[in-house]
Amino acid sequence: MRKADLRKRLLTARRALDPATRAAWDHAIGARVIAWWRAARPAALGVYWPLRDEPDLQPAYAELARLGARLLLPVVVEKHAALEFADWRIGEAMVKDAMGVAVPAQLRLAAAYPPALLVPCLGYNPQGYRLGYGGGFYDRTLARAPRPQTVGIAYSCLEVQFDGDAHDVALDRVVTESGG
Repeated sequence: MRKADLRKRLLTARRALDPATRAAWDHAIGARVIAWWRAARPAALGVYWPLRDEPDLQPAYAELARLGARLLLPVVVEKHAALEFADWRIGEAMVKDAMGVAVPAQLRLAAAYPPALLVPCLGYNPQGYRLGYGGGFYDRTLARAPRPQTVGIAYSCLEVQFDGDAHDVALDRVVTESGG
């Protein structure tokens, strides 16, 4: 199956998930992310603002901030470039950027890339490759050195078999509601 067709199928499947089930799964994923963070303790953590029915980890982000995590949100500064990251504090004012993604209203770009990233996955395969929306932002970001530790975030029902492309970078791990 072509990746474009697979993306459509996965978006439809994710959109069809029952909201109560999705909320329970988001809670489980958030708990696993918090446990991972407590063990890894990265100096900063790149997180994401949920789009298109992605797992919503905002309650987990609030707990991470309470525990002392420095959180950063991805920012598209150029269409065909790697992502940049902005410092983010829970509760601060947000605006939508040109791509329709929420970013802090007072944009404070980080001087350095975060050493760890939560990476939303539309789908993923058993080899740890993710399928995103096709823009290549995370692929370009993960190609930069030094490469951050990566934790893919997905629902287990969206694991599918597909071949990675030459530019794809495998994630270090994928966290779902059932494991990771």
